[in-house]
Amino acid sequence: MRHYTTDSPEAMSRIVALALLADGALDPREIESLDKQAILDKLGISHGTLDRVTHEFCDDLLQCARAPNVGQIELDRDLVKHLLDDLRAPEKQQQALAAMVDIVHADGCLNSGEALLVSEAMSRWGLELQHVSRTEVRRATRKATGSAHAQRRAA
Repeated sequence: MRHYTTDSPEAMSRIVALALLADGALDPREIESLDKQAILDKLGISHGTLDRVTHEFCDDLLQCARAPNVGQIELDRDLVKHLLDDLRAPEKQQQALAAMVDIVHADGCLNSGEALLVSEAMSRWGLELQHVSRTEVRRATRKATGSAHAQRRAA
């Protein structure tokens, strides 16, 4: 797998590519969501950078990912963790998680690869989703159940 500078537009682009490919193939609805939801603008990456990084990512996947069916890939947990570690700035992680959720929900179906990606990102980055439909992302905190319940009521 190629190395990109931590928190770079290329690292962010690869996370977007990962979300697009997490279900094993590119879905036109997920690609359309990039423009419809202005995801690339929100992330500060260009279409050209995303296209280049997506092609590079696909080349890299052909070398290392499992391919149980022709034209489909299968991501493993270790690869996902490795790629998620390329984003370290908390604000970049929050933006990336919001983008992932928008992308994987674009086709109205959440498969196991997409669920793995989102849950691994939340766990690795210490984030939680408060309102999935609005993709409001907050830092996860370890609070007592009563305190967390009171915080949710106040929100």
